[in-house]
Amino acid sequence: MCGITGFIDFNGASSEYDLEQMTHSLEHRGPDGFGTFIHGTAHYKIGLGHRRLSILELSELGKQPMNWKQFTIVFNGEVYNFSEIKVELEKLGHTFISESDTEMILHAYGEWGEFCLHRFIGMFAFVIYDSEKEEIFVARDRAGIKPLFIYQNKGLILFSSELKAFHKHPDFEKKISISAVQAYLQYGSVPTPHCIFEYCTKLNPGHFIKTSLRNFQPNPVQYWNVYDYYNKPKLDISVEEAKTTTENLLKSACEYRMVSDVPVGVFLSGGYDSTCVTALLQKERTEALRTFTISVPDIGLNEAPYAKTISELLQTNHTETECSAKEAIDLIAELPFFYDEPFADSSAIPTTLVSKIAKQHVTVALSADGGDEVFAGYNRYEMILKYGDKLNKIPSFARKRLAGIMDLVPANSIPVLKSKYNFAQRYEKTKSILRNASDRNIMLSVSQLFTDDQINALSTQPFEKLTSYFDSTELKNYSPLAFAQAMDYQTYLLDDILQKVDRASMAVSLESREPLLDHRIIEYAAQLPDHFKFRDGSKKWLLKEIVHQYIPKSVMDRPKMGFAIPIESWLKNELRDLLETYLSEQRISETGLFHWTEIERLKTSFLNGRKEFGVKIWYLLSFMMWYERWGGNKN
Repeated sequence: MCGITGFIDFNGASSEYDLEQMTHSLEHRGPDGFGTFIHGTAHYKIGLGHRRLSILELSELGKQPMNWKQFTIVFNGEVYNFSEIKVELEKLGHTFISESDTEMILHAYGEWGEFCLHRFIGMFAFVIYDSEKEEIFVARDRAGIKPLFIYQNKGLILFSSELKAFHKHPDFEKKISISAVQAYLQYGSVPTPHCIFEYCTKLNPGHFIKTSLRNFQPNPVQYWNVYDYYNKPKLDISVEEAKTTTENLLKSACEYRMVSDVPVGVFLSGGYDSTCVTALLQKERTEALRTFTISVPDIGLNEAPYAKTISELLQTNHTETECSAKEAIDLIAELPFFYDEPFADSSAIPTTLVSKIAKQHVTVALSADGGDEVFAGYNRYEMILKYGDKLNKIPSFARKRLAGIMDLVPANSIPVLKSKYNFAQRYEKTKSILRNASDRNIMLSVSQLFTDDQINALSTQPFEKLTSYFDSTELKNYSPLAFAQAMDYQTYLLDDILQKVDRASMAVSLESREPLLDHRIIEYAAQLPDHFKFRDGSKKWLLKEIVHQYIPKSVMDRPKMGFAIPIESWLKNELRDLLETYLSEQRISETGLFHWTEIERLKTSFLNGRKEFGVKIWYLLSFMMWYERWGGNKN
C-alpha cells in the first residue's frame, strides 16, 4: 500500500518541483521510498509520483513509477492473486523480472486492456500512462477500499490518494463546495463522487477512466456493480450448501490477504467478524497468528477480555494494549491533518490508536470491516424488518403528532432509557422515522444527522442536495433487507468505514487489508435468501453458524459492541475549551458558511442538558477544525 499522485497539465506549466512536493506530502503513506516520472509533449505535460510502503518485492525491482514498454504506472494497493495471473501471462509469452504485483498489472493491461480489471482480486487505485497511444487509464477497486481524488480545472488535471497533495500544486484553486459542506453535515463525510472542494471528485468504486490525451474526455465507465448481484434471483439451496460455499470463499479471501514479504497481523476485537477471520486463518497454521486488541477502559471501550478469550481458544500470539482517555483525546488534534476532507466519525480515534499499536509489530494488518454490510449485522436492519410494516400501518397524522411531542421532550429527561448506549441519537432518528416510515426514509434517517430543514436553518446558503448513491434506483424487486444492505454497501461502508480505516492505518504507515470485502463474497452473499442472514431474531445468522464451528456459541453470545466514544461527555468537559474556541461567533462568522445564531442555539441547548445535540456539535467542531487546517487561507 502506498500513496500516488500526479498531474496532467495541458498548459505545460507544472514542474518537477511541483510533482515532488505533491509526492512528499504523502510520505506517511509510504515512508520506504519515493519516485517520480515526468514527460512533456507539445500538447501536455504529465507527472506521476509515488510514495512506497514496501510489502511485496522489497528490492528496487518493486520501485514505482514502474515502466514496461510504453506503459508507466503508479499503483496504490494490492492484487492478491497476482501470482496466478502471472502464470497465465507467461503462457501468453510474457516474461517478468520481479515478484511484484505492480509489474503484473502493467503486463495484464498490455495484454487485455481495461478487461484486466475483471481478473483482479484485491484493493487498488492506479494510473497508467501509455506514451505510444497517448492515453491515460485510471481505475479504482470494486468496493472503493483505496481512495482516488481527481481535480479538473482550467486545463489542469490533478489526482491523488489524499487531497493534501493538491494543496502543494501552485495552480490548485481551493474553493469550498457549499453543497458538499451541507452533505457533510448530514452524513459526517462528503458522499462519493463529490468532494469538499469545487472542481474535485472521487472516482467511484468499480469504475475506470480511459481517455486520449489529445482529445481528453474523462468520463468514468463502470466495470462492476454490486446491484447486479442483488438483482439476480435468490439461490434455491440448502443451509449446508450455503454454509460450505460461504466458508470456502471466506477462507480463500483470508488466505489471499496473508500474501506478503513483511509481517502480517490481525485486528481482533472478539466480535463475530474479526473472530471469523482469525479462526479461519489460524486453523490452517501451525505458527501462531499475531493478533491485536486495544482497550480504553475509562471511557467504556473494553473488548479486551472477549478478545483475550478468543485468542486463548485459537492460540494466537496476542497483544493487548490499554490506552487512557487522555491518549485518545490528545489524538483529536492530529485528525484534521490525516482526514483532509471533513470527517466526523469519532471511531477514527480508537481505529488510529489500534493501528499505532499494530505498527509496532507488523506492517500489514487484516481488518474485518464489511461483515455487517455483507451478512446483515446492523441493528437498523432488525428495525426495518420488525417495525417497518407496523409503523406504516399507523396513520400518518398519528405518527407525526407523536414525533412533535418527542420534539418537546429532551432525550436526557426520559428515565432509564437515557442511560442506554447511544439513546440520544436513536431518539432523534426515531422522530424522523415516525414522520416517514418508508424503507428509503428509514435508511436516510439512520444515515443522516441534520435534516434538510435543519441544514437550511444552519447554512447561509439555500440547501442544495447532492446526487449520490442514496438516490440510486438500480435495485429491482428488492426486499427491505436487501435494500438496506445494498445502500449501506454503496454509502456508509464506502464513505465512512473505508475512509476511516484507510486514513487511520496510513497515518502510521500500516497496510490494512479487508478479507470480508473480497468481491467474490458479496457477489455470492447478495444472492442468498434473506432468511440465511436474519433468522429468528439473529442478525448475521449464516456467518455466526460458520464461526460456531470454531468457537462455542456460549463464548460468542453477547450484545454487539462498537468503538463507542463518549463525545457528549468530552465536549462538556475535556474538550470544552476546544468547543468554545472553534464554535465561537468570530470563528463561525469568518467562514461565511453558517448562521451564528443557529449554532449558538444548538451549543447553548447542548450545554444546558440537551444531550441529543452532542453529535451535531461534534460534527460542527470537526468541520471547524478541518477548516482551520485546510479550508482557510493556510495550508
